[in-house]
Amino acid sequence: MIHALDHVVIAVRDLDAGIAAYERLLGRPPSWRAAAAGGGAETAVFQLANVAAELIAPAGDGSGADSLRAVLDDQGEGLASLAFAVDDVERAHRRLARLGLHPEPVVTAESVDRASGVRRRWRRTRAATAATHGVRVFLIQREAPLPAAPPAGPGGITGLDHVVVRTPDPERAAALYGARLGLDMRLDRSNPAWDARLMFFRCGDLIVELAHDLRAGVSAGPDRLWGLSWRTDDPPTAIARLRGAGLDVSDARPGRKPGTQVFTVRDGTCGVPTLMLQPSA
Repeated sequence: MIHALDHVVIAVRDLDAGIAAYERLLGRPPSWRAAAAGGGAETAVFQLANVAAELIAPAGDGSGADSLRAVLDDQGEGLASLAFAVDDVERAHRRLARLGLHPEPVVTAESVDRASGVRRRWRRTRAATAATHGVRVFLIQREAPLPAAPPAGPGGITGLDHVVVRTPDPERAAALYGARLGLDMRLDRSNPAWDARLMFFRCGDLIVELAHDLRAGVSAGPDRLWGLSWRTDDPPTAIARLRGAGLDVSDARPGRKPGTQVFTVRDGTCGVPTLMLQPSA
């Protein structure tokens, strides 16, 4: 059913400020800017090799803008939703319904780039947020593939490696992302030294990571979208580039996976906990 993560959505209060932040972070300009489908918001899309990062901000008045402002007032800026790519959204809708995820009706949406006038169309459905334990999950079928991302410059970001979901109930979350959404579990590991149980689900060429705090125990609270781990081929150059842009960036350190290096970006991410990672060979 799901073959990739199409895009992640990051809610921001001011779109121009969000664009400036992610231009610095990703080392590239947005490839698309438009009014959001349905109104009440505007969006900017940064296309990378394996995923898009979509910034969304309230625009104007009306229920859509008020709803987004209420979310920002309640939760602050940060990750807002996941949109998974499917080849047949009608079939995916039927599966979600059979598995008790109570999907919304399939709708057709369109976006027009403000600069070029180019149009994109897609069809999508959304699982009920209560059934996905608080995480907004969309399934999307695009009318045409998104254009390829331009090559990353020196110290730029090549793609997404992990999207992290924090959960108070790891078995419940594993049943959702594995059994119901059909993602391929590749790792399930608990480590008291990390105070964490981590479960990795393959989605295309990236990972949806479920993270559980062992000391907190299991509870019935909601899951929440938490952070992103981006890929870079050259950590020293990336660190120099980001520090040169005025960001607070840690030194590089060995990653948990042998042969990898990681570093943390501590600000300038619009509320998204952010790690940079050099993939192993």
